[in-house]
This record gives sequence, structure tokens and C-alpha cells, in this order.
Amino acid sequence: MHTALRSSLRLLILHALVCQAASAQAGADSARADSSRILRAVRVEAARTPQPADRVPWAVSTLDARALRRGQATLGLDEAVSDLPGVVVSNRYNYALDQRLSIRGAGSRANFGLRGVKVLLDGIPQSLPDGQSQLTNVDLASIGRVEVLRGAASSLHGNGSGGVLAFTTDLTAPDRLGASVRATTGSFGMNKLQLRTSGRTGPFIGAVSASRTTVDGFRQYSRADLRQLGGAVDQALNERVTLSWRAGVAETPLALNPGALTAAEYAINPDTAALNNTRRGAQRSVSQRYLSLRAHKDEGPVTWSASLFGQRRFIDNPLATAPPAPAAPTNGVRNTIDRRVTGLRLDASRTVAAAWEPRLSVGLDVQRSHDVRRNERTTGGWIVAPTDTTFLFQGETVVSVGPSAQLQLSPAPKVALSMGARWDRLSFRVEDHFTGDGDDDSGERVMTAASGHVGAVWQLAPAFSPYANIGTAFETPTTTELNSRQDGLGGFNDALGPQRIVSAEVGARGRVGERVTYEMAYFDSRAGDAIVQYLESGGRAYFRNAGRTRSRGVELGFAAVLTPSFTLRGAYTGADHRFVEYRIPSATLPVPARDTLDGNRLAGIPKENWRVALQFAHAGLVVDAEQTMQGAAWGDDANSVRVADWGRGLLNLRTSWRGMVLGRSVEPFVALQNALDERYVGAVTLNGFGGRVLEPAPGRNWYLGIEIGSPVLR
Repeated sequence: MHTALRSSLRLLILHALVCQAASAQAGADSARADSSRILRAVRVEAARTPQPADRVPWAVSTLDARALRRGQATLGLDEAVSDLPGVVVSNRYNYALDQRLSIRGAGSRANFGLRGVKVLLDGIPQSLPDGQSQLTNVDLASIGRVEVLRGAASSLHGNGSGGVLAFTTDLTAPDRLGASVRATTGSFGMNKLQLRTSGRTGPFIGAVSASRTTVDGFRQYSRADLRQLGGAVDQALNERVTLSWRAGVAETPLALNPGALTAAEYAINPDTAALNNTRRGAQRSVSQRYLSLRAHKDEGPVTWSASLFGQRRFIDNPLATAPPAPAAPTNGVRNTIDRRVTGLRLDASRTVAAAWEPRLSVGLDVQRSHDVRRNERTTGGWIVAPTDTTFLFQGETVVSVGPSAQLQLSPAPKVALSMGARWDRLSFRVEDHFTGDGDDDSGERVMTAASGHVGAVWQLAPAFSPYANIGTAFETPTTTELNSRQDGLGGFNDALGPQRIVSAEVGARGRVGERVTYEMAYFDSRAGDAIVQYLESGGRAYFRNAGRTRSRGVELGFAAVLTPSFTLRGAYTGADHRFVEYRIPSATLPVPARDTLDGNRLAGIPKENWRVALQFAHAGLVVDAEQTMQGAAWGDDANSVRVADWGRGLLNLRTSWRGMVLGRSVEPFVALQNALDERYVGAVTLNGFGGRVLEPAPGRNWYLGIEIGSPVLR
């Protein structure tokens, strides 16, 4: 904590010097251009074309910067989107694996990173062509807005679009040049420092954010160090066309992986680490660079956008998985990936002055990723013994091409219709560079899919706007899933193919007077050849196509201003995710047989999840009390390992105050997490070998912090 405070003082001094220079510069040039007028148009990124959110026939929710940052530690997605119905964030408290995000069940099979959900940052895809997503580029402390679209959206964004998560960088800059510092410290050795500088001059507006987060972790062997540097500049070329540059560096030099626990280990000591993870040195380090350029016109009857982007990512990931025999107890697997990603994204739309106000939109996505993957035997997490040699070395290339088209119609002033179609072609190629096994496992697979949607919104009254949609989606296996073979050989698993989804949704949203807003939805989604993770062993997962699954449920969300000072918010999700048809080879019978899992619930997804939050706000003081409850779940497809519900629930308390001190904005904050000290499981490792499925969450913990000099948030 003392180290964090000393670092905070150094940053505060730097902040004061920057602000003093900014004031002098502002006095020398009072005739600055108001570029915010040009950049003011709001683009609903999740729906791909710029349109008001209330005319989109999907469930779409938005959160602004205040909701994302006020009193928050800004460490993970669970702080940002858990208020939204239909969205479940499972916090593993393990920075080697990241949090699991599930939108109506999409993404629930991910044991690391994100799957099944398209991620955008300032309109630039953060998802790879094979459907993998990661949030390394995203620091919630520098985000100004997040949109979440719930439902099948492959007709808009292609592969792995069971939902959409769209982030927008905060480019608020009320001063010509301003700076802020934010320092947070808390339980389990958590410290985060962020310095943000923003400004505008003439047609330019930009921001630079740098942060570092270190944690010791509440579990043994869970220390992590994360560093992020990001820059964003928008240049108004004229009154309607904007050029947007984005660049950044993200480093995770260390993230230890404590692994999942069995029920017996969890009962004795939930903060322990799995033995194989510690003695085999399971951990992850990541180094990433990214750059993007986007030109866009977001206003008028004709809008368009053109983007170029690239990314370089290196992952060093020693696993607790045992290597091919012979293997001693300390022998594990070191997996390294050297990844290069490039992409092009084009969009154009035009509204025709005719009956029904037709608006035609077309788009094209082209993306290429190339991975150099190597698996090596390790001893204690390191390559030290003569027998620690390479047993897999291959190049993996994925190229995706996806043209799309949408048509919006308005047959009446309060009615909006939307229909769209997209065709995707994905080419997966593997080149086997390892000749030690005498086999060449090189090969190529091509997967194609056609997707579509049709939907309607009727703004019947401010208090009641019903909508409905039917859409399809598809999701290919990722390269990581394709090369996970139990025989340990290279190449791709030829038996693993894409899953295809048909989804229907009806819902309504509205505002009752000036005090109450609400949303509600019912969805029914069915998948064929569903990709499931049937086994996890020591950090390595294995996948197959199940027969069919069905997900259906209801979502409710509301916000009510009870008095000028008190606001009540709530979100409820009740869903049933089941295998309709799933037959697997039996491992218990001496003769070939199949186990029937028809009717079993999908692992890792709670049947119910709800949150209620009460907020008091007066004269700059804000107090938040949030209570989250989550139902029981299963840890495996066989439904033999039950994960208990959250008992009394997770009660989080936060308070912050925002005001002016010596002419600068100041916002101190403090929080008490899990105030009831409830013992619960934060996430599940699906189908963990030997029942190793439980990923514990911490008991009562706290953090406090302060933000100084930040601009006024809009």
C-alpha cells in the first residue's frame, strides 16, 4: 500500500505540472475550434449501422463512463455489465484465464478468454476470425461507453456472434489539455494506478491512458502484473468526416494460474492452489501491440466507414497438462503462440427519400490471423532437462471473408423493420513444422455459413415499444479448439465442425413517466452440432460436437427514480440451457456403448441470476448498495458435480464523493465487497478432470482510491 501511495504522489505532482502548462497554453489561444460538435453523433456500434437504439429490433443496453467507473476498481467486466439482464460474468479471480462472459448462454464453454461473443473497440473487431476474443486492449478506466447486444447477430458480424460487446474510448476533453490520476489499493495486495491525459486543438481531440495493476491474489499462487498503454486521436477532416487513430501496448509479464479445485479441496481450504499447477509452474505472460485507422461519416442520408487494423500478440503459457509419456509429476507443457492479425472492415449505408424511407446498408469484413504454435515439455514450468523437447511445432492460418447487407424500412412513423443477410467463408490451414514424430499433419479446412435476420420494432407509446426478431448464427471451432487432440498429435481435429444456431426473441422496452424505465424479453435459441467442452485436464481443454442444445429464458431489467436522491435498479435472468440430444462414447463399459445425456443442463450456467441495486446521490455524494444472487449450476455435462448457489448472495457497498478542491475535480471512493462474507464459487471449470471444477471467490474484502483532475464525465 505504501508503494502505491508513493507512486500516487509522484503522479499527482506530474498532474499538477501538466495542468499548469495547460492553463498557460489555453490563455494563449482562446479561439479554439469546437470539434466536439463534429464528433457528437452517436453510433450504435453493436447494430453495425448508425441508428437510434430504440429502433433496433434486438435487446440492446448501454452504459456510460460514470456507470463504468464511479467508485469501481475497474478490474473486470463483472463490475461493468453484471447489471444487465441476460449477461452472466463468471469471475475466476485468475488473471491467467480472464473472466468468462456469457450472453444468453453464448460464450459459456470458454475456460479462458471469450468465445461466442463479438467484441468491438471503437468499431474495430477485437475478435479473431476463428471467433476467439480477448480484452487485453480494454482498460475500463479509459472507456466512455459500452453497448451490449443480446441475441444471435451473425448476420451483422459473422462468426461467433451470439452477442455483441462494443466499447467506445472516452475522448472527453473539456479543456485544451488536461490530466487526471487515479490510484486504487485494496485487499490481497491489489494496487492500480492510471494516468490519463486528454486535450483538443483545432480539429483534433485525443487521449492517452497508462495504467498498471498488480495483485497478490486471495489464493495461493495467483499473483499477477498487468500494464496497459493506449492512445486515441480523432481528427475532424470536415463537418461530417472523422479520421480515428487507435494504438496501444498491453503487457502481462506475469499471471500465475492456481487452477480449479475439487469439492474436497474447496471444503478444506478454498484459497489453496491445485498441486499440479504449482509443481508444474502453470502461468501465462502476454505481450501485445495493436494499431488501427478508421475513417467514418456518421451523419446524413449517406454514412460510411472504412477501417484497417493490425495486432501482434505473443503468449507464453506453461500449463499443468502432462506431456506425452513418459512424464514425471513435475513435467508439464509449455505452449507458446506468436500471433499476427490484420483486417479490413467496410460499411456504407444510404437512406432513400421514398415511401417507407428505405435504408440499405452493405458491409465487408476481411481478416487474417497467423499463429506460430509450439508445445514443449517442461520441468517445473521451465525447459531445463535434456528431455524437455518440442513435441508440436506448427503454423496456423485463418482467413475469413464476410460480405453482408441490411435493409431498414419504416412503413409507419413508429414502426421500424430490419432484415439482413451475410455469407461467411473461413479457411483454416495448418502447416506442420515438427518432423520428430515422422508424420506430416498439415492440412486445410474450409467452413462456410449463411446467416440472416428479420425483426421489427413498434414504438406504440413511450411506455411500451414491443419488438421481435428471428435470426441465425454460427460458430466455428477456434484454432485452439481444433488443435486440442487427446492423442497429442499436431494438425487439426477433422471431426470437430461448426455449430449453427436459430434464435427467436420477443420483448418490449419503455419509459413510464420521467421516473421509470424497463426492458423485458423472452428468447428461444436452438443449436445443432453444438460445440461442447467434454474434458478439461490441467489447463488443457478438449472439444466435440454434441447433437443439439436448446436455450430459452426470460430477462427483466428496470430503473426507477424513487426520489430526487434515491434510484433503484434491478435485473433478473431466468434461463434453461439443455442438451436436447447428446450421446457420448461410454468410458465405463468394456464393450462399445454410448451414454445418453439428453435433457441434461449445460454445465457452468446458473438457472437464475438477479441483481438489485439502491443508489443514494446528493451534493456529489453517491452511495451504492448492490445485492447479487445466483442459482446453482452443474460442473459437468453428466450433471454429476453440482455447484451450489450463492446462499445469502454477494452484497457490495460503495461510496464516492465528487467535488472541486483548489480548482480541480476530486473523487475519493471506498468499497466493501462481499460484505456478508458469503462463501461461494465464482466460476466453474467445465468438465474438469477428476471433478476439478471449482474456482473459488474471495470472502469479505475492500478497496479504496482517489481520482484527481479528471474532466467532467458526460
